[in-house]
Amino acid sequence: MSVLTRVDRLRTGRTPFVLATVVRAERPTSAKPGDRALVLPDGTMEGFVGGECAESTVRSQGLRLLASGESTLLRITPTASSETVTEGLVTVGNPCLSGGTLEIFLEAMFPPKLVHVFGDGPVARALVEVGRASGHDVRVAGGTLPDDLAALVIASHGHGEEPLLEQALRADVPYVGLVASRRRGSAVLASLDVTDEQRARVHTPAGLDIGARTPAEIALSIYAQLVTEHVGVKVAEVEEPECCH
Repeated sequence: MSVLTRVDRLRTGRTPFVLATVVRAERPTSAKPGDRALVLPDGTMEGFVGGECAESTVRSQGLRLLASGESTLLRITPTASSETVTEGLVTVGNPCLSGGTLEIFLEAMFPPKLVHVFGDGPVARALVEVGRASGHDVRVAGGTLPDDLAALVIASHGHGEEPLLEQALRADVPYVGLVASRRRGSAVLASLDVTDEQRARVHTPAGLDIGARTPAEIALSIYAQLVTEHVGVKVAEVEEPECCH
């Protein structure tokens, strides 16, 4: 399977990844311009961008980018004595390259944040409309929550709230919001069969305090709060082989 075909499948499967593309190769190197590889959140690499030490450096830098959400140009050269970072460029010394230098563009790619909305009232409908207009993947909640869920927002006016809140908290969903008054929200939280630490993770009233009144304004305040949560990607910790230190 080609790297670009794999990219399409990863996007369809909502898997974040880093696409590494060799843009310059100064001989002697085993890679050449146009060679590509993928770095996945578990540290897996697919494709080819050079030998063992170049691959290890791309893996470690790729995992760093998956955690930060950025993209960068990576320069691997045996002449650098230490790692240096400037705007848009990371230079890494690598003695495994036999006199050659590689420049590899690392592009972090993420699926839209997956948001589930539970409810069918005006606020719930506004949450779907505003979220999709903002570029999120917004779906109506139901059944089992997916592993990569970024946010669950409950706007059901008291219907079926507790079981879904407990499920989301136990699944460690990054953002959990309950649209309710402060008084009713406190009562709902007190009834949940979860730990105090989990209970404290529920945003209720959901959203930033921007003086929202209409359903659309309430939805906007909730997505603004979601942005401030900086939901990231879980990545592996991968050690480099001895040759690369």
